[in-house]
Amino acid sequence: MKTRVLTGMLVVLAALALAPAARAQDGPQGLDAAWVKAMKAGDANAVTACYASDAVLWMPGDREAKGTRAIHDLYAGLLGTYTVKDASLTDTQYETMQNVGMAWGHFTLALQPKAGGAPTIMGGRFSSVARKVDGKWRYVVDHASVEPPPPPPAPAK
Repeated sequence: MKTRVLTGMLVVLAALALAPAARAQDGPQGLDAAWVKAMKAGDANAVTACYASDAVLWMPGDREAKGTRAIHDLYAGLLGTYTVKDASLTDTQYETMQNVGMAWGHFTLALQPKAGGAPTIMGGRFSSVARKVDGKWRYVVDHASVEPPPPPPAPAK
């Protein structure tokens, strides 16, 4: 009897300990992880699957993409031109309220031109809004911009 009670308590404690990790994979955090994984794999279809059908995407230096076809075409163009050597999101902050989540932070993409040439590092800041669509988190707004250069130093007096 004591063994069953002890085993039951261990199962409950393990479930409680693992619950925060499971929640971290849900919501905007899990969606961001799926986006990074798809980008590293160079998979335009998997990246596009991170977006709701009515989503809007703004990428640095590119036109607005609205809806699944436009978002897919934008990523297919990027991933057709470059091999993603690395993708990361840093300094990320999250807010989630029921079925809507927001995220913001910085991104870095290490890109190798498929036609040859020097690698390119694209970095900047991003903000996104996600919502649950059919039980899965999807971006509805994704806006990335290049970080402006720091201001010049003040003149010496």
